[in-house]
Amino acid sequence: MTRVGAVYNPYENPPEAFRAAVEAAEAAGVPELWIWEDCFRESAFATAAAALAWTERLHLGIGIAPMPLRNVAATAMEVATIERTFPGRLHPGVGHGVLSWMAQVGAKVASPLTLMREYVPALRALLAGEEVTVAGRYVTLDHVRLDWPPEAAAPVYAAGEGPRTLALAGEVADGVILTGSRTPAEFGEQIRHVREGGVGVARESMPAVVAYVVAAFGDGAEQRVRSSSGELGATGERGVWGDVSEVTAGVQRFADAGVDAVVLVPADGEGDLASFLRSVGEVARNLGGSGPHGVGGVGR
Repeated sequence: MTRVGAVYNPYENPPEAFRAAVEAAEAAGVPELWIWEDCFRESAFATAAAALAWTERLHLGIGIAPMPLRNVAATAMEVATIERTFPGRLHPGVGHGVLSWMAQVGAKVASPLTLMREYVPALRALLAGEEVTVAGRYVTLDHVRLDWPPEAAAPVYAAGEGPRTLALAGEVADGVILTGSRTPAEFGEQIRHVREGGVGVARESMPAVVAYVVAAFGDGAEQRVRSSSGELGATGERGVWGDVSEVTAGVQRFADAGVDAVVLVPADGEGDLASFLRSVGEVARNLGGSGPHGVGGVGR
């Protein structure tokens, strides 16, 4: 079953507007709301905890928190605390972060791939309640175990764009986040790299794939999507637009390409976020689910 979500864009919406958006998403039946921890805007775990405290059904995705900014033990503590407090509704995601931003704060690493290879398995092991000792290039833990691990570990997502990062994410993570404006076929090619990376890894299933897709509803929607996705005047399909039924059909095209969760990003100039969220809720209902983990979609 296809999962559907929406993004709360920290570029256009300040922290004080977050609660209204969260409550609008819950009221509209949006299954998942995803946030970005882009420097230097809104933090990931504070907003995630607040959103889950304000709601009863909404799931909150972090897509992503930059790995270089936090020691992996601190990230594990954040995730475990939220997961124990609001079980089953958090989707934590980590990634390289924008390298220029990481350089600004003195956190840029020479090998982001090495960091991901060390960081994600350590994070997953800590969340599983294991005692972890590792002496890596970037991750060093000496008999570290969480006192309060989650009863069921939250699935850890990793983000990537290039083939090597996507393959590594498919190898080490529970799920993969695909970013950027791409057509269903282009996402399908990225998913191929993810699946190649996951071959031979002992797990119950391949990593779940989340993809961000620009969306707009109503009059002028196509123009707004094309402008936002950088294909003004082009003939590609890097987004979805139109009325709810047309957007539903567009989301299905991305699902058919192998995307498990289509997360809709409001196009530039989309306007009223509450109205956008109401339409996303309708799309989710059209596709037969109201969210993951017992409310439609996939469970843990």
